[in-house]
Amino acid sequence: MQSWGMQLPISVLDLSPVSRGATPTQAIRESIELAILADKLGYTRYWFAEHHGIRTTAASSPEVMIAYAAAKTERIRVGAGGMMLPNHAPLHLVEMFRTLEALHPGRIDLGLGRSPGADAVTSSALRRGDELDLDGVLDELLAFEDGQFSIHHPFAKIVPMPFDVGCPSIWMLGATVAGSGIGAQRGVPYAFAGHWGMRNAREAIAQYREGFVPSRRLATPYALCTVSVICGADEEDARRLAAPYRVSVVNQRAGRREPVPSVEEAVARTFTPEEQAIIDESFADVVIGGPDRVRDGLRSLAREIGADELMISLLAPTFEARCRSFERIAAAMALSPR
Repeated sequence: MQSWGMQLPISVLDLSPVSRGATPTQAIRESIELAILADKLGYTRYWFAEHHGIRTTAASSPEVMIAYAAAKTERIRVGAGGMMLPNHAPLHLVEMFRTLEALHPGRIDLGLGRSPGADAVTSSALRRGDELDLDGVLDELLAFEDGQFSIHHPFAKIVPMPFDVGCPSIWMLGATVAGSGIGAQRGVPYAFAGHWGMRNAREAIAQYREGFVPSRRLATPYALCTVSVICGADEEDARRLAAPYRVSVVNQRAGRREPVPSVEEAVARTFTPEEQAIIDESFADVVIGGPDRVRDGLRSLAREIGADELMISLLAPTFEARCRSFERIAAAMALSPR
């Protein structure tokens, strides 16, 4: 059973999108400003994603963004959604996030993903070597954190630094039913990547709860789900804000890597029946509307899939639109501002 009662925790997943006419540097700086705003508005946590080789997404170094955003905020938890296990050595991850925890006690989250967040060629540039045993990589990370290598293991005498602080809250990320058991078996909170699609969300979260093994990290299961949201001032404004993403969905399916168009360009675009079918399929899981419709949609979604917390991946074509949408959602969800 979800534990939020009438007050559903709402958090943010930020991919640092590069708006049309903007630069990746600008996108990175805007992400920090949005984290500061989210802190003031009462959001629970703010996670930075890790993606590589995508010209419209500047989120390639979440650990750097976390350090800077945590220093600029006061209350909100800041974390990675997530650090991609194929790209990082387990010992380095543990020491990196212990250092962040030492600097910002009780405010750091480490979300772990099993995909590289990149295409095959880019992935090979990020990590050279043989095929990875990702379960083994995850278990190695947890063993470094817990000091649980066997006495004969070659890493048994390694002391991750700083040794006087533990790694922060460790989450397992996933987007499939099969993957939900990984976090359950290791007794960590689970985040379902619903912004990629909600089809398996209910079953994955249910299986996570059913298979959960209590650990020193977490006594009872806790499930978060990310969801794409478009929140306008009203229904008509929401439809306008959605227009650029309708075009982007069609372009992506056709293999065209074009920047997100402006609202004006997108509104003028017409679609073939085949393209409209692609749009309808892609937007089926997006919560879209004015503040009241978004509030009701988020609460209904959390109950339907059994989530303890929702994390929004906000779709808005400009920095100003993202700021206004964050403010509308916070007010509609009755978050507690600082």
